[in-house]
Amino acid sequence: MKSLDSKVNIIPIIGKADSISKTQLQKFKSKIMSELVSNGIHIYQFPADDEAVSEINTMMNGHLPFAVVGSTEEVKIGNRMVRARQYPWGVVEVENENHCDFVKLREMLICTNMEDLREQTHAQHYELYRRCRLEEMGFRDIGPENKPVSLQESYEAKRHEFYFELQRKEEELRQQFVQRVKEKEAILKESEQQMQSKFEQLMLMHQEAKLELGKKKKVLEDQIAMFIEKKANAELLQSQASVSTPVVSLKRDKDRKNSNFI
Repeated sequence: MKSLDSKVNIIPIIGKADSISKTQLQKFKSKIMSELVSNGIHIYQFPADDEAVSEINTMMNGHLPFAVVGSTEEVKIGNRMVRARQYPWGVVEVENENHCDFVKLREMLICTNMEDLREQTHAQHYELYRRCRLEEMGFRDIGPENKPVSLQESYEAKRHEFYFELQRKEEELRQQFVQRVKEKEAILKESEQQMQSKFEQLMLMHQEAKLELGKKKKVLEDQIAMFIEKKANAELLQSQASVSTPVVSLKRDKDRKNSNFI
C-alpha cells in the first residue's frame, strides 16, 4: 500500500466482516486506521468541501475502513430473495446496512464521489506519474540558470538533442556498414585472385599433361609403324622361302636318281 498510494486512490476495506463481532469490528477498524497513519500511507478521503455532500462524506470518512460481506447466493427472507450468507444461527444480508457497509461503499463510489475519484486520479496521481517520467527522460521545468522554462521549450531542446544523437548514431552505423562492405570486397577480391591463380596452375598442368600425352602418342605411333614394317618384311621373307623350297627338293631328287643309275 505504501508503494501504491502515490499511484492510485486507496480505499481500505475489511473483507468477510461477518467473521467478527460488532465490538471487535470497531476495534479492528481503529487499529487499521492507526496503522495506516503511523506508516504514512495516504488513503482516499471523501471530499468535505462541497456543501451538497460534505455532511454525508464526513460521516462516511468516519466509517473507514468499510466492513463488507460478499455472497453469490440468494436466500429467501420473508417474501423476498436477497443476496446473503446462510448460517445455522441466522442470515447475513449483503445489502443490509445493519449487517455490513456494502451499501455505503457502493453509494460512495458510484453515486456520490465518482467524479471526484476521476479528478483525483488524473490531477494527482497521473500528473505526478507524468512529471516523474518526464524528469527521468531529462525534461525539466527549470533551465540551466535556474530560470523557469515551459515544457514546450524543454521538449524542443530535448527533441533537438535526440535528433542530433540519432544522426550521429546513424552516421556511425553507415561508416560501419561501408567498412564492412570494403572488407567483404577485399576478401572477395583476394578469393578471386586465389581462384585465378589456381585456374592458371590447372591450365598449365593441363598443357603439360597434353604435351606429355602427345609425346607418348608419337612414340606409340612410331612403334606401331615399325611393327607394321617388320611384319611386312617377315611376310615377304616367308613367301620367298615357300617358293624356293620346291625347286631345291626337285634338284635333290634328280641328283639322287643319277647317282643310283651309275
